[in-house]
Amino acid sequence: MAAEIIKVYEERLPSLRFIGKCYTNADRIGGFGHKWGEWFGNGWFAELEALGELTGIENGYLGLMRCDGSDFENTFEYWIGMFLPVNTPVPEGFDFIDFGASHVAVCWIKGKENDGLYSMHDACIAKIQENGLNNLMNDDQNRAYFFERYNCPRFTEQDDDGNVILDYGIYLAE
Repeated sequence: MAAEIIKVYEERLPSLRFIGKCYTNADRIGGFGHKWGEWFGNGWFAELEALGELTGIENGYLGLMRCDGSDFENTFEYWIGMFLPVNTPVPEGFDFIDFGASHVAVCWIKGKENDGLYSMHDACIAKIQENGLNNLMNDDQNRAYFFERYNCPRFTEQDDDGNVILDYGIYLAE
């Protein structure tokens, strides 16, 4: 089975701080899987988890992306990290992005990791727009924000056919 979108909905996020590390297209080796390996190997998620927990939302480890679509190659950023409460102290070696209360459109993408699960951005945009969520957010530098959320247990537990569910969120303008 190729990856497919099985659910689309709007989610409200409170004001929060995203803490993580930023990578660019220059850091790609095919994708960013090797960077995720560094995160697990270096215990960086455990370091962030020790800072606290943002409650009341769906959460998980995040691949947060932002870019100016008219200059993708030069503006694309891929951050790995977590959503945490506002004003959470940022450990040395990490950086952060603060977000005000926000609306995000979320797609659940079901499939196998090696069968298109990570290449559904355009399909998610189309499905979100089909659902009337047309107001995609851009910041003051014309960057859109979107994320992969590796929710437990949706992503961490395979079904009988070896499929997982990846949450794909796209920030919406208010």
